[in-house]
Amino acid sequence: MANPDEPGWQRCSALSGDPAARLHCFDVWAALQTRAPTARPEAASANNLAAETTAQALKPVPPPAATPVHITMVAPEAHDCKNPRFSELSRFWELEAGSNCGTFGIRGYKPISLSVIGSDSVNTQPDSVLPDHRATSSQAFNTTETRIQLSVRTKIAEGLLTQNQPFKRDSLWFGYTQQSNWQIFSGDLSRPFRTTDHEPELIYIYPTDLALPGNWRLRYTGLSLNHQSNGQPLPLSRSWNRSILMAGLENGSHFQLTGKLWYRIPEGDDVDDNPDISDLVGRSEISGQWSPDLKNTFALTVRHALRSDANGSVKLEWLRKLNSTDGSGKPGGLQLHTQLFSGYGDSLIDYNRRRTVLSVGLSLVDW
Repeated sequence: MANPDEPGWQRCSALSGDPAARLHCFDVWAALQTRAPTARPEAASANNLAAETTAQALKPVPPPAATPVHITMVAPEAHDCKNPRFSELSRFWELEAGSNCGTFGIRGYKPISLSVIGSDSVNTQPDSVLPDHRATSSQAFNTTETRIQLSVRTKIAEGLLTQNQPFKRDSLWFGYTQQSNWQIFSGDLSRPFRTTDHEPELIYIYPTDLALPGNWRLRYTGLSLNHQSNGQPLPLSRSWNRSILMAGLENGSHFQLTGKLWYRIPEGDDVDDNPDISDLVGRSEISGQWSPDLKNTFALTVRHALRSDANGSVKLEWLRKLNSTDGSGKPGGLQLHTQLFSGYGDSLIDYNRRRTVLSVGLSLVDW
């Protein structure tokens, strides 16, 4: 006798003693096989799990998230004052431990540049308000010449007042800038250097992070002792010494504002080559900078004498970074530099001569 718990065809096969019943059983079983089978619960669960596993396998695998960079505010062995995670002013003056490159490294300061300049006039016979400071003869200088500027600095001490604070690093710098006007187009004069100015200075920078209206932040204050001289004997000697208060502000990564206010250190009448220089070149300076993208920078610098006659100067600049030569297409350190200057103090020998000067050339800025 067939076991009722066995699957259908086994029951039918067991009815060997009753052929009619056996045939009827197989007919019923065959008819049942044509209907849609009903999955058992455990089979359905297995099928669902398999389907979910397959769907998960077919899903696109997202790219791995970038490993976050954590600034520990401790300078690693490799210099990191070029780290773009810090603001431009932070990198320039190494205001934090994380943007610190250490002492006695050579860094750029003012632009290192080579340019061709054209002016509305040229000082063919320089003079001063003093009678023995006038050139004895006139030179047929060209109003078009070449300008070369070299400028470097090095940090000679750090942590003088901030000491081991985890985020702030004050610093003491020595900088040197040299600017030469070369009469390269004056072949009949044997192409002389018309003037060369030397500007060594000692700069102390103290980092700050003071929030100001309009998303501005005061990032540093500082003090500079500055000497500027053309290194010439009488009657062409020009020089002055200044103590300069300075400060720097920034607004995001696009705007910077720096200010300077200086006091000329007095000199005796017998050694003062240019007693009226502060009234002409100025006693203060404010400079604004706008960088709308990674390649372009526009700047405006105004100097003012802080007197009613409003002597000083205005300087407009446009710097455009050129692509690097490594094929990456990223902006490199070399920049096209265009500058328009109008006022007093384009050079020390021209401190008392108002000039308008247009220059176009190439510059390296904080290389």
